Amino acid sequence: MIIAGPTASGKSALALDIADQYPATLVNADSQQVYKQLSVLSARPDAAEMARAPHRLFGVLDGSEVCSAGRWLELAKPEIETALREGRLPLLVGGTGLYLKALTEGLSPIPDISPAVRSDARALWRETSPEVFIERLAQLDPESAARLHQSDSQRLIRAYEVSLETGRPFSQWRNEPKIPVMGHVRFATVQLLPDRELLYARINARFDEMMERGALGEVRELMKLGLDADLPVMKAVGVPELMAHLNGEMTLEAAVELAKTASRQYAKRQLTWARHQQSGETLNIEQYSESSKAEIFAFINQFLLTANP
Repeated sequence: MIIAGPTASGKSALALDIADQYPATLVNADSQQVYKQLSVLSARPDAAEMARAPHRLFGVLDGSEVCSAGRWLELAKPEIETALREGRLPLLVGGTGLYLKALTEGLSPIPDISPAVRSDARALWRETSPEVFIERLAQLDPESAARLHQSDSQRLIRAYEVSLETGRPFSQWRNEPKIPVMGHVRFATVQLLPDRELLYARINARFDEMMERGALGEVRELMKLGLDADLPVMKAVGVPELMAHLNGEMTLEAAVELAKTASRQYAKRQLTWARHQQSGETLNIEQYSESSKAEIFAFINQFLLTANP
């Protein structure tokens, strides 16, 4: 069972309520909550919430690691299989669409990238401008160079390193038939799609709460690690903005406002993705509340009956 939706849409609360009714294991499917250094800024479940049900893949990777969809699947698949063996309902909770798409549809058969090529790709990104990098990528993969925005460093670097390593454009690899990851498992999705203005208000309020809970100190500790600026953990929502304040580049008030804006933009992208990724067994709910709870649990009950006839 997948619990999906944009940031601040109420996924964690819904998942915990489901776990109160069924024996369930919550498996993180959020690309920021996977990093141990981002407890506050990723809104990771706290100790009391994690005590209500087994939680897996929350804060399990160091910020020095890159958690791609493939890497996440390597971690998630055994957790899902373990939950099923134990007779528990695996609840995949998160809004990282690439992770969930890879889980349900499979992965492109892209070979592993050597450390040397990966290092060269990252060095090229650091030592040139995005415009120059895209020009170099266009020589290897014109389609990806035209499709990807210059701010999307992670996907640009990925396209470059795959094209360089394999001698074949990354865009062609993406069009190959997917390799199933868990072909024997059926998935159903409860997708929270709140009204945009309501969601934005929640995001603003939650970031204020994050600041009260120590988000600035969390970023200060992260900076002490001296990590590469291109790593995903360093680009998590709120991190670049608060770092800029700590580096004396802007006031705290300005940094907070920029972080809220970045979070709202991230949620907008998540909503757009979700609305274009509908599958057969999906229940779309505008808002999780007492009035929608009966519909959600009826959907889950029907799925479990058909999954276990």
